[in-house]
Amino acid sequence: MSKTQVEDKPVSTLNEDKLAELREFIAAVKTQEDAHSHLISVLHKTQDLFRYLPTALMDEIAQTMEIPTAHIWGVATFYHYFKLTPPGKHVVSICLGTACYVKGAAQILQTLRDELKIDFGQVTPDGLFSLAEARCLGACGLAPVMMIDDKIHGELTPKKVVQILKEYRKQAVKEQS
Repeated sequence: MSKTQVEDKPVSTLNEDKLAELREFIAAVKTQEDAHSHLISVLHKTQDLFRYLPTALMDEIAQTMEIPTAHIWGVATFYHYFKLTPPGKHVVSICLGTACYVKGAAQILQTLRDELKIDFGQVTPDGLFSLAEARCLGACGLAPVMMIDDKIHGELTPKKVVQILKEYRKQAVKEQS
């Protein structure tokens, strides 16, 4: 899915505890002066809780904060940090910074594309992986690097990338059993 395509999910299907936490956060924000100026922090909180910005929640935020829905969509689509579709269970970020690029990041990226059969911003059909680009992951001494969720994998080769992805797939199968 592209950045402008969205995932529609009714509020009633979302995790109730996370929904309650978000509603409490919005209620606290609304007590502050110029509450509408805290929209970005509300969107950050929403994405922290749900991993993306569900359409139904953006509509609820608009109603609760009395902000036009179009304004919320404008903010959500302007900032690249915000996701309008659910990411894969594991987010694979490939570093394309100078050190990584010079040490073979393009080859690593091609291996990821070939293995996952997706491009940036897309999710594998099984929902296990999504692919993102990073300008620098701060591990230049280990170049080329990728990060899967919060774990850095360095000194990558195409063969090593295939093995790492295989391990994540193997773990996913274990978790399903």
